[in-house]
Amino acid sequence: MDSFIEQTLAMRAKRTYREEDRLLIQKGGYVSPNPNLYDDILVALSLKKPILLKGPSGSGKTRLAQSISALFQQPMQSVNCSVDLDAEALLGFKTIVSQDGQSTIEFVDGPVVTAMKRGHLLYIDEINMAKPETLPILHSLLDHRRMLTNPFTSEVIVAHEDFSVLSAINEGYIGTSPMNEALKNRFVSFSIPYLQAEQLRTVLEQAVPEAEAPVIDTIMNLSEDLSKQAANGLLADEAASVRSLINALQLAVHMPVDRAVTYAIAELLEDKMERDLVNELTATWVK
Repeated sequence: MDSFIEQTLAMRAKRTYREEDRLLIQKGGYVSPNPNLYDDILVALSLKKPILLKGPSGSGKTRLAQSISALFQQPMQSVNCSVDLDAEALLGFKTIVSQDGQSTIEFVDGPVVTAMKRGHLLYIDEINMAKPETLPILHSLLDHRRMLTNPFTSEVIVAHEDFSVLSAINEGYIGTSPMNEALKNRFVSFSIPYLQAEQLRTVLEQAVPEAEAPVIDTIMNLSEDLSKQAANGLLADEAASVRSLINALQLAVHMPVDRAVTYAIAELLEDKMERDLVNELTATWVK
């Protein structure tokens, strides 16, 4: 792993390699659910491929992006997509600046332009929440050209050598829409599943070090049940999300586990039958 990381960093921007980067994952960064996933994503990024992360809410997609940003010592510019996302939110906007009694119009770079010019990591979250007509402006940026023409300034921007793109989607969620094929085909895609077994325990112990082992055991047992019910279609995927499990464990340090699970997991579900099922599963593990 050490030699791989060194080679990958060398392929990146010849950035200084730090010993502490080797320990990033063990110190609260992203924990890969299988031996190859994290390494393969690093290789694809090193080859300047735009990356599409597919997975349910709470599976660690944003944490993965943050870990890569830290590993490469590369600042991250973020775009949170919604139906209201427009070109200004992506590229920037014009504003009037007054100085020495004179008013001038200046352009304030948005996250996309900033990342392109400075060689930052661009993270586009929930890209399938954006209106399809908003994103074609990024097409030339995401293919071999790695450039775009800013419609607000007519400036032709060629991406910095270190510039890279990570985007994330939650498939099948309310408010999302299928990605346009012309956009999707510009990405290399990776599925990001929920953590299981010892990987999940590691994350829980790191996130809530004050939690006692029996409480963690209860949350682990419940997680397995929730995952099975979600796989059978009886629960929404987010019921088994790592984020929700961490929230429940943090609450369980200060209150009974059953109440913690109710607040952190069950009450977030829209369907009453699903809420009742979560509480019933919890009751089987809480004595």
